[in-house]
Amino acid sequence: MEKTSFARMRCSLARGLDLIGDWWSPLIIRDLFLDVTRFDELVEDLGISRNLLTRRLKSLATKGIVERRVYQQRPQRFEYRLTGAGRDLVPAILALTAWGDRWARPKEGSPILFVHKTCGHRFQAQVTCSDCGGVIDADAVTAIPGPGGASRPGTKVVARRLRAAMLP
Repeated sequence: MEKTSFARMRCSLARGLDLIGDWWSPLIIRDLFLDVTRFDELVEDLGISRNLLTRRLKSLATKGIVERRVYQQRPQRFEYRLTGAGRDLVPAILALTAWGDRWARPKEGSPILFVHKTCGHRFQAQVTCSDCGGVIDADAVTAIPGPGGASRPGTKVVARRLRAAMLP
């Protein structure tokens, strides 16, 4: 089955999802963040096929999210690390994990807990306003048109509605 590309859509979410790729990629990014960096460790931890992991890592590297580093010369072996773009995905992965803990947690409890290094406390990731620090939820947000908004695939109806909402 051919994957639909979102790369040309006029939508930051769609274009970001196009870079990530598929369901496996957020799990690979999570594992790399948790220092599971070698190919065989990733296969073991995720239960992913070697062929699929190879394709996902190659795609993530091509898109600048992961980089491959040699850790052994003979035979040559590689480990994988998050780039700056990959590390910037970590808060989104943590927020998705918090959502999963709330709505899909195993009956035994949360599989992974996270501790904030700065204060030493366990936390549940949440999105906050970059200006006031207030917690963001669906009821706390209003969308307005942005400078890149256009009535094109990815935001065709949304752009039209946002513009209409701004009219007096």
